Amino acid sequence: MTQRRAAVLVAGSWGTALATVLADNGYDVHIWSRNEEQVNEINEHHTNKRFLQEAVLPHNLKATTDMEEAITGAELVLFVATSASMREVARKASPYITESMLIIHATKGFETGTLKRMTTVLAEELKTDPTRLVVLSGPSHAEEVVRRQPTTVVVAAENMEAAEQAQDALITQSFRVYTNPDAIGVEVAGAIKNIIALGAGLTDGLGFGDNAKSALITRGLSEITRLGMAMGANPLTFSGLAGVGDLIVTCTSTLSRNWRAGSMLAKGKSLDTVLAEMGMVVEGVRTTSAAHELSQTYGVVMPITEQLYKVLFEGKEPRKAAVDLMGRGRKHEMEDIAPIQ
Repeated sequence: MTQRRAAVLVAGSWGTALATVLADNGYDVHIWSRNEEQVNEINEHHTNKRFLQEAVLPHNLKATTDMEEAITGAELVLFVATSASMREVARKASPYITESMLIIHATKGFETGTLKRMTTVLAEELKTDPTRLVVLSGPSHAEEVVRRQPTTVVVAAENMEAAEQAQDALITQSFRVYTNPDAIGVEVAGAIKNIIALGAGLTDGLGFGDNAKSALITRGLSEITRLGMAMGANPLTFSGLAGVGDLIVTCTSTLSRNWRAGSMLAKGKSLDTVLAEMGMVVEGVRTTSAAHELSQTYGVVMPITEQLYKVLFEGKEPRKAAVDLMGRGRKHEMEDIAPIQ
């Protein structure tokens, strides 16, 4: 019997962790990277120390710098490129994608400039039906997934058959997968929560307590919900794994890149210094710029996003941003979500 094949593009921390899930599920996994040294390390030592220092990778997970080799013969292709590089990676992959392949992405962000969701970018470059594209999201640190610690996520697509195929491919004893038809809501939630996590890092870095962070998370969820509904999402999605679940894990854990970046900014480091010291992509930074523009496009009030935009791109002092948020005019708690009758 021929072993099932899967391709994962690219070999960052999240891509490597999800490749491990697929390998555990019996797939012959080929993970693609531009970096020949990284490919050799994965193939020879079964490690990817830059991104997952302690992980030992399965032997049925192989790496390659050849996109055609990675994709040819795969029944599913999982895109985990950064939002900034998704279009380039999809364009490179396009000649080798066939109609029978299941396409999943696990990237949390918008395309800078166009403000498009990743499913839209993929549909354009792969010239495929966007309703069959699946998005994977939810509360999931790569470091825990690769150690097979219990993790629960959601896969969403308008076409539920595609979502169920993704569920079957990914679900394991330690990696539980739910389905959801609201791809828009799942993508918006996954992207915007990174902004709120930057804010949570700022509050911790400034020495504020649990009261401040819990309020930030709660009001952040309101911002996510407002923008998502304006873009056509189901509001119930934001009470689920892609919404509340992902928001909690990203805002409360030191494993979160966005939380760490926010904490470093609060302690006086410049954005350029923070990004250089992190050494990995911090999606919340780009997403803050995109969400700031989306809030204006859709006429949605997003005060946390607005203040973080000023901190990141206009040099506003983090403590002053917190003071300005606390000094906003009196409001009814629900009026930003739904009109008060």
